[in-house]
Parts: sequence; C-alpha cells; structure tokens
Amino acid sequence: MDIATIIGLILGFGAVIGGQILEGGHVSAIIQPTAALIVLGGTFGAALVSFPLSTFFQAAKDAKKVLFAQDQNNEGIIKEIIGYAAKARRNGLISLEQEAQSAKDRFTRKGISLVVDGIDPQKLQETMETELDTYEEHAKGSAEFFEAAGGYAPTIGIIGAVLGLIHVMNNLSDTSKLGSGIAVAFVATIYGLMTANIICLPFATKLKHRIKGELLQKRMIIEGLTAIQNGENPHYIEQKLRSFLVHTGEDKKAK
Repeated sequence: MDIATIIGLILGFGAVIGGQILEGGHVSAIIQPTAALIVLGGTFGAALVSFPLSTFFQAAKDAKKVLFAQDQNNEGIIKEIIGYAAKARRNGLISLEQEAQSAKDRFTRKGISLVVDGIDPQKLQETMETELDTYEEHAKGSAEFFEAAGGYAPTIGIIGAVLGLIHVMNNLSDTSKLGSGIAVAFVATIYGLMTANIICLPFATKLKHRIKGELLQKRMIIEGLTAIQNGENPHYIEQKLRSFLVHTGEDKKAK
C-alpha cells in the first residue's frame, strides 16, 4: 500500500467527518445516498462523455498505482545497464542478443535489439525517444481522466443542490419532507467538493508523479543503451546514469 495515499485519504475524509462531529452534528446527516448517486454518477458520466471507454478502464486500472506504492528500482536499472556495457565491451554488441530476448521490460528489450542490430547511435536515440513520447501520451490519459472528473464534480454537486432545493420547493406544504430535501441539497455540494479535492484531483497529481518516475527510468535506459552503442566505458556510463538521480536523493543513498 502507498502509505502517503492512505494517510491522505484518512486525513481528508476524517477532517470532514471530525468537523461535523465537533460541530455537534451526526455522521448520518452527511450520509445521503441520493446525493452520492447524483454526484458520482454525474461526475463519471460527464468524464465518460469526454473520453473513450478504453481511457476509463485504463484510469480504473491505473488507480492501483495511487493506492499501491510502485517500486522504482533505479539502482537496479543502472546495474543492469552497466552489466550490458561490460558484456558488450568484452564480447562485442552481438553478445547482447540473449538479453534482447530475456529482458523483463519491453522498452529495454526493444532498445537492446536495436543495439544488437548495429543501428546508428543517433537513430537509436531517435527511435527510442519516439517510443518514449508514445508511451507518455498513452500513460497520461488516466491522469487527464481524473483531472477532468475533478473539474466536473463541484458543478455536479451544485446540480444536486439545485435538485434538492427544487424538491423542497415542491413540498413546502409538507414540512416532514423539508429537512430531507435541504439535507440532500447541501450534502450534494459537499460530496462534489470532496470527490474533486480529496479523490479525483489528488489521484491525477499522483499519477503524474508516477509517470515522471517511469519516464526518468526510460530516459536512463535510452542514455545507457546509446552510450553502449557508442562504445563508452562502463564506469563512465555509470556516472552518466547516476546524474539522473542527483535531485531524487537516490544517488546519495547509494553512496
């Protein structure tokens, strides 16, 4: 589990519920299924109108990246690239042919295959950069979905509030229904703001952070493989790759 995400969600929802209790209110007063249906249904319905169905399913799948910590093993990538560099220096680039089949990461496999094929280093970098750009465009779709949903949620909450007030106005003669109608009106607004600012927008931000980490790793792979193709010294390649980690704190940990 991603501890920061879990703590953030608990603090976010806990603050609202705790504030309600401290004000002398009851938790049941802010539990309104009708308001939840209006806000959640309306928000994700609007998001589905804005994006293809495949983006919705991808966003639901990528939500796991927010809830579960991703192990960005940059040190492992550096060691792997240095291993390739040392082997290529000893036995030639053709010796990496087996790695082109056995590497776990598809991006790495493609890069090593191009290295083994003897492609020009500049062409190698251009090809891998194109692959990287395509990956980035695909990956950020989920973040954009949650970002859009976060923009719609408060407005849908206002729609829920208006519906609640319409219900109140239609039942002015029946005082027993006034309370529930007003509750739905105000709770829908709260649900809209909470959905946007505790779930959707934070999810979008964290997904963007995850994507940045993944792009950093892929740029390290591109730089490493290009250096191997250029026949650079493994020690120099290691120092070059570690320069990617200077501002992440990982390089200091390694030392």
